[in-house]
Amino acid sequence: MANTDRDAAAQARAAAKAGDWTQPRAMAIPKEGYFELEKGRYGPLFPKTPANYGFTIIAKIKPGREETIRGYAKTIETAIAGAPDALAVLKLHYLRWVLFDLEGNTYFMYQGIFDTDFDKYTEDAVMLFTSLGINTVFENLDGFPEDWKTNSAAFIKFVRDHQRPSFLEYGEYPFVSAEEIKKALEIKQSFSEILDKMQ
Repeated sequence: MANTDRDAAAQARAAAKAGDWTQPRAMAIPKEGYFELEKGRYGPLFPKTPANYGFTIIAKIKPGREETIRGYAKTIETAIAGAPDALAVLKLHYLRWVLFDLEGNTYFMYQGIFDTDFDKYTEDAVMLFTSLGINTVFENLDGFPEDWKTNSAAFIKFVRDHQRPSFLEYGEYPFVSAEEIKKALEIKQSFSEILDKMQ
């Protein structure tokens, strides 16, 4: 790795540890998805970026499953409306699901930004869906293991095999967790209520 890459990686890690959210930051990431190879439980550890942790999974869907996948989005919407903390264990900031066609096949893209590392997020997802007795949208993807509920290693391997690392990530308020954002908004709301009472 070039010295400039090492310097950038070191600066990013220092900013993340310091919790410096005051200046927007961008991070160019090597094509491998990491600056230095550090092994996690299931493969390389991907760095925390200004956008926090995350991944992009791209996989071909099973033929005829497009409407099932679209319907699953409605299932998630309904579940969150009924229990807003249903996915809380995942420490999510955002999810984005996209279907797109390429050379006569339909692909699913799952993008998530979250506060835990890659492996923990995936382990937590398996635990969450298993404990709730519900299925995952990934069951509609080619090659997804049928025994994923009892074989979390196979689930994680599928996710890692279909992960496409980003090469640039940007954060307007970098390295801030979802919980910190919520707390700041609660303080803002409380402060606004106090000001309203003073008028």
